[in-house]
Amino acid sequence: MPLIVEALVSLLLVTGGVFVFIGSLGMAHLRDFYMRLHGPTKASTLGIGCMLVASMGYFWGVEGHIDIQELLITLFLFITAPVSAHLLAKTGLHLRLKHVQKTQGQPVELRDEEVGQKPVAHPDKGHG
Repeated sequence: MPLIVEALVSLLLVTGGVFVFIGSLGMAHLRDFYMRLHGPTKASTLGIGCMLVASMGYFWGVEGHIDIQELLITLFLFITAPVSAHLLAKTGLHLRLKHVQKTQGQPVELRDEEVGQKPVAHPDKGHG
């Protein structure tokens, strides 16, 4: 395997490890649910992505071709992590989870009847 590929794979592995470590620290030490979402969804996603790209580079250097599995895993990870984080955040808003004062803002996409109250009938449907 060429030296430049080994150096790139090593750099990606170390970078990925650092991002995963920072993401796990954020999940363990941040104060509320909303802040903790950033650890696994941002830093860890980037860290695992770096590790998967390093795996693709390693097997390309050893076997001479890129396996499609790592590419598909990376694509799936980058698509699903933001969607699941958005759904978790929206659920936290719906349940009115407590947050520290640093976490500010009012979501504009939620209506009053969607936040922490019993569901109401759809406005277009009648009661009869």
